[in-house]
Amino acid sequence: MLDFSPTQEQQMLMDAMNRYAVNDLQPNAHEMDEHADVPADIVQKGWELGLLPASIPEALGGFGEYGALTNVLALEELAFGDLAAAFKLMTPALFAYPVLFDGTEDQQSRFLPMFSEEKPFPATAALIEPRITFDPFELQTVATRQDNHVVLHGCKGYVPNAADAEWVLVYAKDSETGAVGAYIIDKGSAGVEIVEREKLMGIHGLASYRIQFNDVQVSADLVLGGERGINYQNLIDHMNIGLAAVGTGVMRASYEYAKDYAKERVQFGKPIASNQAIAFMLAECAIEVDSARLLAWEAAWQADTKGPEITKAAYLARDYANRAGLFVTDSGVQVLGGHGFIREHPVERYLRNARGLPMFTGLVMA
Repeated sequence: MLDFSPTQEQQMLMDAMNRYAVNDLQPNAHEMDEHADVPADIVQKGWELGLLPASIPEALGGFGEYGALTNVLALEELAFGDLAAAFKLMTPALFAYPVLFDGTEDQQSRFLPMFSEEKPFPATAALIEPRITFDPFELQTVATRQDNHVVLHGCKGYVPNAADAEWVLVYAKDSETGAVGAYIIDKGSAGVEIVEREKLMGIHGLASYRIQFNDVQVSADLVLGGERGINYQNLIDHMNIGLAAVGTGVMRASYEYAKDYAKERVQFGKPIASNQAIAFMLAECAIEVDSARLLAWEAAWQADTKGPEITKAAYLARDYANRAGLFVTDSGVQVLGGHGFIREHPVERYLRNARGLPMFTGLVMA
């Protein structure tokens, strides 16, 4: 018999993340969206919950063990509170997890202890490229080997927290082999140019930037994985799982708000939830939320158990969350009717954020 019950430790983590989401993120989400910023004290409070340090082994400065399923449970709760805040809080993981998965011993011992400090370590990653034909497996940012270093050239977009980051993990195609590698860059390196903060339809609280890399030199010891390189497909899989989890959180928030509204909104002497059209729509939303969650859980479980179908499961989970997210958040707007188009109600924000999920490769990892 299948058992979907979380362990005691996982349940404690979910409860802590839910309290943070309900007490700190949701009450401030509207203002964070309006002012395009997540305050440092809110990020700090989330950081103190210790999700990232708990994924790093004690030998490398952390106090736990990595688990994709545990991360999925936490990511859903964070996105249930606010997607922009979830992305901002977990931005350092975009650097830490690839180093944990693929870094050399020297790279792990050098960088990973920094992610267990009292404050978030200012690091990020750059994968997406600002072009219509972007494909993570056909990168146009190029790494050219020269003597004992590598030269990077290209442009990246959607780079979260880039203005404040000290280190950036950049994905680029090897000019000789065509394989995708990851390169650790000090943001102060010559040739690194922060071009502009991007103006997005959603996730306003997360500051994302375009970065130009103009023949940036990277020493050989900062090529992630050294001569071995990285397991790029595995990193993409974990990104897809993470996006499926946050997608579930966003649609769950929309569904629960619309459901509560429908129970309280009275028209013609009865709550609109008693109208068959509204009730059926909410029922479909509940089905989609649970379906997306189970697909994310299955993909994360396969990642933890090294299942043979992780790539397929991760892709299906993300694809389903992309589609279901739009349906559920749009349904939330419809349930509220004219109120759904008013910014004081969060359903319009959920819809804007969900619209971006298909484009957010590289903004979160499970």
